Amino acid sequence: MYGAMRDDLKAGLAEIREAGLYKGERVIQGPQRASVSVAGGDVLNFCANNYLGLADHPKLIKAAQEALDRWGFGMASVRFICGTQQPHKELEAKLSEFLGTEDTILYSSCFDANAGLFETLLTDQDVIISDELNHASIIDGVRLCKAKRMRYRNRDVADLEARLKEASGARYRMIATDGVFSMDGYLAPLDEICELAERYDALVMVDDSHAVGFTGPTGRGTPELFGVQDKVDVLTGTLGKALGGASGGYTSGRAEIVEMLRQRSRPYLFSNSLAPSITAAALATLELLGESSELLTKLRANTELFRRRMTEAGFDLLPGEHPIIPVMIGDAAQAGKMADLLLDQGIYVVGFSYPVVPHGKARIRTQMSAAHSTEDVDRAVDAFVAARSMMEG
Repeated sequence: MYGAMRDDLKAGLAEIREAGLYKGERVIQGPQRASVSVAGGDVLNFCANNYLGLADHPKLIKAAQEALDRWGFGMASVRFICGTQQPHKELEAKLSEFLGTEDTILYSSCFDANAGLFETLLTDQDVIISDELNHASIIDGVRLCKAKRMRYRNRDVADLEARLKEASGARYRMIATDGVFSMDGYLAPLDEICELAERYDALVMVDDSHAVGFTGPTGRGTPELFGVQDKVDVLTGTLGKALGGASGGYTSGRAEIVEMLRQRSRPYLFSNSLAPSITAAALATLELLGESSELLTKLRANTELFRRRMTEAGFDLLPGEHPIIPVMIGDAAQAGKMADLLLDQGIYVVGFSYPVVPHGKARIRTQMSAAHSTEDVDRAVDAFVAARSMMEG
């Protein structure tokens, strides 16, 4: 049987390559940081989610090493059997304090947090109203749920209001949105969304993976930025981006929602607990953020500098203030070619094309980090200018 499938798979893979859409994997030969070793050469990394530059921070490494010695390598169990240690409870409490929520539950990833959320809380009597550009984990989580599904146009509150009116007969209505849409760097208008939720008696769920730790006045994320921390019912996020960069996720919010997730959420009940070293490093991250705003200030300065210089150089950037800065190319093959030229000049970026982004909207999605120096940012801009000249020539 596999012979026929193998031939189909080979043909499909060949089509992907011919279309210039094949996604290769470059091997980083060392720690994740602002400058990494790829294929034997050092390059500046402008494509990782290492927003605060903490992936190789000495304090986090030390905390993880000490946790290995004290708490062991792994839990070999799920939480409710014998997989809960003191650091797990401490991290959940610290995240709740940081986010301004009532309670928090840890998951092995935010993908799992989203996958285990909707089916636990909602039934076929309910409706989920989801932004059309939500992350794949929200989409898959919604698919696992029996609730009716509605979509509204990206960040379009008028369209959202129309869907809320359509869903007026449901038992519960839940609005689901990314806090930041990772392909564009656009922010969801949470103030307007929460106002509509109050008017139409709906719940609000936000995945803040690309905001927690650095968005908002003190890095509490998009709810803090829009002043709606007390109006968001469910907040999911990751420890694998700004908050250390390893792995792990969480759901935070209303106490009863979190308690029900502990009882019924399948990814929580049937997945091993978060490794002690990751838990300890995440605690160290929150401690660092409480001590100083230096990293947030540096990240914002780098973001402003790159956006300004690239705009002055005539590149087509999607507007915004987020450290995700897409450089729009349009053609998938051209985006891949530019990424290769940039790598030759010591700038590590990746071209994004369909199915990750729509046809005709291929881009190089750059991501700033607090670990970058001003000189790093200037060098990246100069490399983009040189790469464009080579492509035009």
